[in-house]
Amino acid sequence: MNATSVQEVRWLTRVALISIAFCLLVCGYMLYQHALASERDPWKSPQLLGLKEKLRISPTDETVKQEIRRLDLEFRKRYVRRLSLNRTGGWLLVAGAAAVLLATRQAAKLQARPWLPKLRSADASAERKLSTQACWSVAGIGVVTLVSLLTLAGTASSSLPESAAALDKLLGKSSGAEATASLPTAAEFQANWPQFRGPNGSGATTNEYNFDEKSGGGVIWKSPILAAGFNSPVVWSNRVFISGGDAVKRTVRCFDTADGKLLWQRAIENIPGSPATLPEMPESTGYAAPTMATDGRRAFVMFAHGDLAALNFDGSLAWAKNLGVPKNMYGHASSLAIAPGKLIVQLDQDEGAPGGSKLLALDCATGRELWQRPKPTHGSWASPIIFTAANKTQIVTLALPFVMSHSLADGAELWRAELMSGEVAPSPLFAGGLVFATVPSSDLAAIRPDGSGDVTKSHVAWKVSENVPDITSPVGNDELVFTVTTMGDLACFETATGKLIWQKDLEFEVQASPAIAGHQLVLVGTKGELVTAQVGREYKGLTRAKLEDSFHASPAFADGKMFLRGVTNLWCWGNQKEVAHGR
Repeated sequence: MNATSVQEVRWLTRVALISIAFCLLVCGYMLYQHALASERDPWKSPQLLGLKEKLRISPTDETVKQEIRRLDLEFRKRYVRRLSLNRTGGWLLVAGAAAVLLATRQAAKLQARPWLPKLRSADASAERKLSTQACWSVAGIGVVTLVSLLTLAGTASSSLPESAAALDKLLGKSSGAEATASLPTAAEFQANWPQFRGPNGSGATTNEYNFDEKSGGGVIWKSPILAAGFNSPVVWSNRVFISGGDAVKRTVRCFDTADGKLLWQRAIENIPGSPATLPEMPESTGYAAPTMATDGRRAFVMFAHGDLAALNFDGSLAWAKNLGVPKNMYGHASSLAIAPGKLIVQLDQDEGAPGGSKLLALDCATGRELWQRPKPTHGSWASPIIFTAANKTQIVTLALPFVMSHSLADGAELWRAELMSGEVAPSPLFAGGLVFATVPSSDLAAIRPDGSGDVTKSHVAWKVSENVPDITSPVGNDELVFTVTTMGDLACFETATGKLIWQKDLEFEVQASPAIAGHQLVLVGTKGELVTAQVGREYKGLTRAKLEDSFHASPAFADGKMFLRGVTNLWCWGNQKEVAHGR
């Protein structure tokens, strides 16, 4: 090796050593920041806990509320900064590792000695003898293998079923006719409220409801809940389901829609794979934030520590499993979504890809996994929606940093748009042929769902930054889309263009997503305000009522009744005159 090559090797060695030191520094700083972030759990902040105690003592103190909001904003900014730091650190580590690899490979090439052939004498007769022996050995092994295979083919019997139907039975699947007969029809789905925000996850029903107390609308019944939870009711036929619980006990409760009578209560416990020690959950989310789902045959429930169960309509357990503890800063809150025969579970986690976030489809009857798709996304508290557009049945999810669409058939990714930031809580909406994605307190984006691949620059129809909620999900139809912020700022946008049509200050706090019932926009305040307004191009208030409870969950509609989950009671609102006449 000449002098020039020696100098190059020394230089490359220094580059490799410097790159290794750089990687170690970046890695050490990221670990330090991660440990620091773990110690600074915002929900354990003494300052926040002290403010919450003050608010509990003086619930009308606006100064305390403003300070809590300021702290919440600070925590959000800190979380976004940490995500940005993780991304930057990751790319720096990749660059450092690449520099190490390139420098070491080039140095190794410069130091490698050239290969020189060596001559050796060969005995021709010995070579021929060895070649002949090798040929006979291979032929002998081939004959023995062939005879063995023929013997097995003639004598061995398979333990597999002889027909496809028998195989389906062995796997716990119904036959084609039986499976088709057991699936709910599209009409059944539309007539009930089988998941979060209804049949299509849109929060809308075409049926008209009577909210005018003067003409007979009002509370038909209320029933004590007796279990903590932020999930919304789901309804099928004469049954309404909710879940609740804490670190000690988690339950599903089933009520009669006619009179609110508790039909049964089932504890979800002793689930295979469930962690022996449950993770601590913040009060703002708890263990029962995800809304249940039902296909009219079974009711499905998921809790924050990963327990997933299916209950028959008599309360007996159909199947159960644990999906692993979802690792989210504020706990797991994504609700279950359902389509005939398929239960959809969105598991977006702070850890993100690879291996962290994923989308699952399970067989409703057996719990068997139908497909699983990894997602290049991070934490989310939004829920998936299912709809048909561009001749495809799509599942759309929101999570940092993508709006993503997957095929319901096999989970294959259809398209994605890099739009999301912050703490993703509002769920998507499909209305007027567009997908609406809420970037909390930042943007409301409308996306055309007929693209493929990355559609960030090609399929975003419009974006607005006014009256964008941070918790509630939008609701709309082919003409208008409505949003409401936590502070009660209600806004109406044109579906096709995003033009702001009108806005209204409701003057009360809102955490329940707005809904549309026929021609009425339904809004529920956290302190029990129940307001309806006209679904139209100008604001027109219709009715106003007050329920003595606190409300965070979104309403459900079925069979002429509205169901509301409060902190203390499950409420049923409807036409009292029809009930009095025995309808």
